[in-house]
This record gives sequence, structure tokens and C-alpha cells, in this order.
Amino acid sequence: MNITQIEKNLKDLITSFDKKEFVYDLLLAYGRPKSSIAKLKVGNLNLSTVEGEVSWKKQLFFKEENNADLHLTVSELVKTIKNDQRFVIVTDYKTLLAVDTKTLDKLDIKLADLPKHYDFFLPWAGMEKTRHQDENPADVKAAEKMAKLFDKIKEDNPDDSPEFIHGLNVFLSRLLFCFFAEDTNIFTENQFTSNISSHTA
Repeated sequence: MNITQIEKNLKDLITSFDKKEFVYDLLLAYGRPKSSIAKLKVGNLNLSTVEGEVSWKKQLFFKEENNADLHLTVSELVKTIKNDQRFVIVTDYKTLLAVDTKTLDKLDIKLADLPKHYDFFLPWAGMEKTRHQDENPADVKAAEKMAKLFDKIKEDNPDDSPEFIHGLNVFLSRLLFCFFAEDTNIFTENQFTSNISSHTA
């Protein structure tokens, strides 16, 4: 499962939103096995017997909350979970709060904005985010966009040969250099961007 597919899955989840299926659709969007989700639905893997809660060992603790303050609820749950759940999620289906219990990153968003924050739950897809204290947010965004471009090119050109992958990596490195050269005035202002625009339909 690649980033582009995950983002599309999340957009589909929001478009065809269903409260009863939300947590299961969220897990499926990140490529969690359908057989495990089926077991979770019938209760075999769900460690919680409380209505509106799903507790899956080492994966998530999900709670639907329509009465109490979401922030207080998620804070309390993070302190009390007992099965090493990676993510604690609380929602009233308008707002979604989540905590990554490994990195202690937090998410506090409108549910409709979930596709914009696809990277928060990437560990479910086997993609850990590396964080460096001095990392520039613009560099992170650029890396994410380059990863999406890589995925899109691979999707349109299904060739896994070492030569193709090497060529694609060289192409993306050169592309990145051209953007850098434009930003640092090695190229004249908008020279590269204008050239790309004039050759793009």
C-alpha cells in the first residue's frame, strides 16, 4: 500500500461516511488485513465490551464520545490503556482526536480533514515516520510530495526492474535539484517552473 492509495482511501472513507463502519474503514484504508477487521467486528479481537469502543491489542483504542469533552477523554485513555495500543482515537464524528502512544504526537482535526493528515497513521501501513528536531517543515513537505510523485510514476509505469528504479531515482534527484536551483537563484526567477508549465497540458 502506498501513500497515494492511502490518501485516496481516506477521501473515499469521508465521501461515503458511515459511523458504524468508520473505525473499520479507517483501518482498511491503511491496508490492515480484511480478515483481522472481520474478527474485530464480531468481537474476537476486540478487547472492549463497551458499546462504541474498539480495543485492538498493539493497534488502537477507539472510543466514540458524544457527551464528555474529547480532550479530557483522550488524555484519560492514554494514561489507562493496558494493551500497548499504538493509537488512541476519540471522536464525536465531527472532531477527531488521536495520540500516537509511541511518539506522543497528537492529532486534533475536523473529521472531514482526515485525508490531509494521512501521514499520522502511517505506522499501520508499516511506514514509520522519522523525526529530527531541526527538520524544516518545508523539507518534510517536499519529501512527502516527492514520495507521492514516485508512487504516481510507479503506478503509471509498472516496472520493478533495477534499471527502471535507478532511472526513476536519478530523475527525481535531478528534479529536486532544479527546484532547489530555482529557489536559490541559480536559475533565473521561475525559469524551471515556467518551463514545466509550458510543457504540461
